[in-house]
Amino acid sequence: MTQQSAPKRFGALLAVYLLGIFMGAIDTGIITPARTIVQNDLKVDDATGIWMITIYTLAYAAAIPVMGKLADRFGRKPIYLISIALFGLGSLAAGLSQDVGSFSMLLTARAIQAIGGGGIVPIATAEFGTSVPEEKRGLALGLVGGVYGVANIFGSSAGSLILDIFGDHNWQYIFYVNVPISLFIIVAGVLVLPNHKAESVARIDLLGIAVVVAMVTSLLYGLRNIDYFDLGTSLRSVEVYPFLLAFLVLLPVLIAVERRAEDPVLNLAYFTRRPILVTLLLSFLSGMILMGVVFVPQFAENALRIPTGSGGYFVIVLGLASGIGAPLSGQLTDRFGPQVVVGTGFGVSVIAALVGAFWAIPAPSWASVLITLALMGLGLGFVVGSPINYMMLSQTPPEESNSALATLSLIRSIGTTIAPAFLVGFLAHAGTELADNLTAQLPSQISAPALPYAAELQTKFNELKSDPELKDKLKNVEFPDLNSQTTINIDTTSSSGATLPDDLVELLKTADVTNIVERSKVVAERQFATQTPSVIADITNGVNTGLDSLSTTSADLSTAEKKLTKAITGVSSGIDGMNKAATGMRSGIAGMTKAITGMDAALAGMAKGVDGAGQGVSGLQAQIDQTTAQLATAQAELADLNTQLAALDPTDPQFPTLQAALQGQIAAKTGQIGGYQGQLVGLNAALDQASGKLTDLKQQRATLAAQRAALAAQRATLSSQLATIETKLSSAKTSRSDLISARNQLVTAQADLADTSRKLTVLRDAVPGAFDTAKSNYLAEIDARGPQLEQTFVRTLNTGFFGIFSASAVSAVVALLLLLGYPRRRPSAEVGQPATAQEASV
Repeated sequence: MTQQSAPKRFGALLAVYLLGIFMGAIDTGIITPARTIVQNDLKVDDATGIWMITIYTLAYAAAIPVMGKLADRFGRKPIYLISIALFGLGSLAAGLSQDVGSFSMLLTARAIQAIGGGGIVPIATAEFGTSVPEEKRGLALGLVGGVYGVANIFGSSAGSLILDIFGDHNWQYIFYVNVPISLFIIVAGVLVLPNHKAESVARIDLLGIAVVVAMVTSLLYGLRNIDYFDLGTSLRSVEVYPFLLAFLVLLPVLIAVERRAEDPVLNLAYFTRRPILVTLLLSFLSGMILMGVVFVPQFAENALRIPTGSGGYFVIVLGLASGIGAPLSGQLTDRFGPQVVVGTGFGVSVIAALVGAFWAIPAPSWASVLITLALMGLGLGFVVGSPINYMMLSQTPPEESNSALATLSLIRSIGTTIAPAFLVGFLAHAGTELADNLTAQLPSQISAPALPYAAELQTKFNELKSDPELKDKLKNVEFPDLNSQTTINIDTTSSSGATLPDDLVELLKTADVTNIVERSKVVAERQFATQTPSVIADITNGVNTGLDSLSTTSADLSTAEKKLTKAITGVSSGIDGMNKAATGMRSGIAGMTKAITGMDAALAGMAKGVDGAGQGVSGLQAQIDQTTAQLATAQAELADLNTQLAALDPTDPQFPTLQAALQGQIAAKTGQIGGYQGQLVGLNAALDQASGKLTDLKQQRATLAAQRAALAAQRATLSSQLATIETKLSSAKTSRSDLISARNQLVTAQADLADTSRKLTVLRDAVPGAFDTAKSNYLAEIDARGPQLEQTFVRTLNTGFFGIFSASAVSAVVALLLLLGYPRRRPSAEVGQPATAQEASV
């Protein structure tokens, strides 16, 4: 190792390294009082939220050997300052994760923090062990152990203090507080720290570290998903058994890798020797018991009924007791040997777990809680630190002391990594029962105030349905039984298939004993708002159905009334019309009689006209016959004259005279014939005209006779109709009287329905107010049951804490049994025992 002269500014060097150790160590516990607040704000459950601690311890354990090797190769100063920078950057990102609202970002930031933290303690320890003057080395190494232990224990108290200053939901300041400290250390470190590096450095066992991290991560994830109260089923889950198998499969891989490693992260030879194997198992169990501290704030808050975030202060009691036990264990180790001291420590841890499980849980008080925490701290002071280191060093050669202690530290870190993931399962299971247990304590019934007019309307409705005039219209209407609505059932349990919404389950799971009553009221109010609308709707719908039916019936009655009024008007109009018609018919009959008399006189006159026209036609026909005879005679005489003319002899001297005489006669006869023919034409025309007039006159007579017969028939029909109308008129007057009576009944019924509808409307409008009163009564009942709800909350979560205490007790008992396999002789110096327990604490 290349070593510079002892630094002149010993105090500055000590301050820079110790401040880094304090910052890195305090962050292990600083988040524990805020754990439930953080996971609630980032919307994750207990099993997931515990990873904000688990990821830190896992990455921290993996980073220690890597950072140590890097410091040996490149120098302690740059690697230490890089570690501080990583820690500061991780702290900044962790704080910003609240603003982003990302749990994944928080886990990544915590891993970066842990990688930085993994380089702080080993580099500082190595620097103090090699560079500090020998006369001050014991002081420096003692300060390393003291600062680390105090910071680790009092981290929870610091977390509670920050939450008190900035508020429960400003947990980012738990991380932001590291940023200025990191900047200060970096600036101061650049100025005052020397840079030492090893002369020769073995290769870093990166593959071995990777396999160990993979194994532990697989085991953690598998354990996270195990339901220890339903072990058989959960072991068959694809979220469990593949990861447990991966752990087993990687085990031979780790063995093969470590056998070939130049500087293995795990010295496999240690696992072949029973004393060392027992020591390593004790270290693993001590790490598991140590991480019970993670749940101390929540346990104290639940037991003493104080707000979330305040429980970190109670870790001070544990720290003080541990501060007493740690130096005392060193003195006792030098006197009695490590087995006795470690056995005493595990025995005290068993007592602490039993006191917590069987006193502090069933009878929580300041005394029971403080005594439990004091016993826990005392047991840890005996177990964690020098006695087990002493046992490890006593079984390994001096030249392997660094490797031995590194292996021991890694195994303890694995225990501290696995423990939270395992122990949180008890709280997670209690959380699943919390909602059911709390809701079972809520009142299951609400007293409902009486609704106005309920009894009266129920009676009235029954009367309406029995009314012969309305029962057909209301036969399908069903009103709710308004007299029976005195209580309302509210079911918040899962016994009848009803389940709380996820956000309400989460609300109860994330409550603490100081706000569980108010949150129970939120749950009850939501369930009231969820379930009572159906009851309100049943009543309102029933009333609305009744109102609709009454409205429909009233509308029907109004329509019927209008129809009756219209009918009465129509009947009255009909009566008036029938009176007018009867009068008209009587006048019509008289007129028809008079017309028939006139027609009879006309027919008599027409008969005389027909006779006269017939005689005229006969006279004209006689004249035509006479003229026709005369024409025939003249034509015969003309023919004879033409014959005589043709018979004349032209040679006859008298021929011209005879011819002229005959031609004169022919011309005269021809003229006579023409006169006869002209007379015939005139006579025929006169005959045709006289015949037409005769025919027309006969037709007119026949038509008038037919009209007279039709009018007589109409008069007979009209007389019959008059008799019918007079009968209907009498019946219509009777009907009008009946219609007026029916209309008066409908008007009365409409007024009755209107009053019923008004009262139903008042009742319906009063339903929401009645349920508001019922809700106020319900919430008041929950307030009255506040102590019972708080007790149920505490008792349910205590089942989880009982499991944690039981697991701690079992771990301590297993450790005591393992001690039986450790050699009972006090180790001798020749094996490699340190001179004192103080050296073992280094």
